[in-house]
Amino acid sequence: MDASLLNNYFPALDPLQKRRFERLFPLYEDWNSKINVISRKDLDELYTRHILHSLAIARFISFRPDADILDLGTGGGFPGIPLAIFFPETRFTLVDSIGKKIKVVQEIVDTLELQNVTALHGRAEKAPGTFDFVVTRAVARARQLWQWSQQKIKTKSLHDMDNGILALKGGELDEELKELNRPYSVTDLSTYFSEPFFETKKIIYIPK
Repeated sequence: MDASLLNNYFPALDPLQKRRFERLFPLYEDWNSKINVISRKDLDELYTRHILHSLAIARFISFRPDADILDLGTGGGFPGIPLAIFFPETRFTLVDSIGKKIKVVQEIVDTLELQNVTALHGRAEKAPGTFDFVVTRAVARARQLWQWSQQKIKTKSLHDMDNGILALKGGELDEELKELNRPYSVTDLSTYFSEPFFETKKIIYIPK
């Protein structure tokens, strides 16, 4: 599966965005040979399991150019790097507590010349500033995500929906969402993408 998959769902990508997405596979392949950023199986399916999965958020909401987004527990740069390529005028802060992963993120950001990304090693609660949305992927249970993030989310909203958390998750979530004890919505990613991988994947939106 290669970058052409993205054109099926996002035909309006400009030439620079296409080039940046195409460069992601060789960059991650190179870094994965030095540091185990993502599993070998997932690397072979990079465009489906990581890049398209990250861009599900771009189907859910179109971030404003002046928005600030925090990627909590970015790992190897997901969903932050694909979203930063997709929304080049939006500011992204990618945070992870594992230094070697943030090193990879910083190197990829530098290679792609992504001027709208800041990579930080540390805990999300310590990230400077506040944000319109917190995005994250399978980092922790929803209640814990809320506890970590709520103080980092701006009250005033730039978008048509309230600021909050956008969490990419999969599997059985009923118990986890019940313990959240807050309003939320669930969107099935199979409504956006036809690949079998997305049949059990969801976006959980937790408004502030």
